Amino acid sequence: MLIYPQFDPVAFSLGPLTVHWYGIMYIVAFGGIWFLARLRARRSPGLWTDEQIADLIFYGAMGAVVGGRIGSALFYNFDKMLGDPLWVLRVWEGGMSFHGGFLGVMAALYWYAGKLGKRYFEVLDFIAPLAPFGLGAGRLGNFIGGELWGRQTDVPWGMVFPHVDEFPRHASQLYQFALEGVLLFGIMWWFASRPRPLYAVSGLFGIGYGCQRFFVEFFREPDEGIGFVALDWMTMGQILSLPMIVAGIILMTIAYRSGTAAPAQHKP
Repeated sequence: MLIYPQFDPVAFSLGPLTVHWYGIMYIVAFGGIWFLARLRARRSPGLWTDEQIADLIFYGAMGAVVGGRIGSALFYNFDKMLGDPLWVLRVWEGGMSFHGGFLGVMAALYWYAGKLGKRYFEVLDFIAPLAPFGLGAGRLGNFIGGELWGRQTDVPWGMVFPHVDEFPRHASQLYQFALEGVLLFGIMWWFASRPRPLYAVSGLFGIGYGCQRFFVEFFREPDEGIGFVALDWMTMGQILSLPMIVAGIILMTIAYRSGTAAPAQHKP
């Protein structure tokens, strides 16, 4: 049986400035995506400039943070938001929804694609293989922050979270780090490294993330105050993941039936 190490949520302080681990993981996430985006752009010379990539990451980051916070408020913490509206602004306390952030990113990139004069899914297909890196960093932030713990278990690697109770639980944050961060990144990076039709890369991300999130929800404690929302076993995370899976299947079908060419890419 493992014991959660009780991390201090504050990484360090400089006078009145307090830096939280949660914020550091966001910097790691977007910094890593920026680096990988530049690396990916080198495979397709002339399609993306460094300035465009920097703007792409900026707009994507804004969409992720704003959408993630609004999604958390609407999907999981509506009562908390009504009781304390300023909670929405205290991002460093945790409480972000992937599905809300996903919608926020899609909206921000739709606007940016129009500004660039690029096809919307050309932009999404470019950025989709990089998203798992950010997801992995976010899940480590969840673990350090001691939130989103798993259900009770008797497996040998069960972990006791003393700030929750004395029972061993699945460290579901680390499961999600391994699946959404490491495994999905490897699959997406490999798939996108070869020429694919338009929509295919985005479609694979929808299927991959949706299926892995649906699976790991069986080990994650249902959200407090919400519990199971359907059939006495489905969680909110599973409900919100189903449309991603369906949309991913539709996009993959369109991609390989239409054969719409994506911008020319070169192998590394």
